[in-house]
Amino acid sequence: MKIQLVDGQFDVADGLTLISRLLEVKIRFHEDKINSLSAEEDIKMRENKIQKLQKQLEELRSKLDGKTSQLQLKAEINVELI
Repeated sequence: MKIQLVDGQFDVADGLTLISRLLEVKIRFHEDKINSLSAEEDIKMRENKIQKLQKQLEELRSKLDGKTSQLQLKAEINVELI
């Protein structure tokens, strides 16, 4: 099953807002898991994922800083039972 989250053109500010909010949800998910975990290995793995997401968002913000063009955004989730 595929779930289409985003598919369209956005100005830079709206695109960054949308991406930021999506990443914030993912970061919050990992933070909530960290708060309920006790295994140090799992905590470190989730902290690394959070840092990676934050770094990617910062890189995107830097790349788009001052740009006024449109962004084409597409995001899809593929769901499979395994």
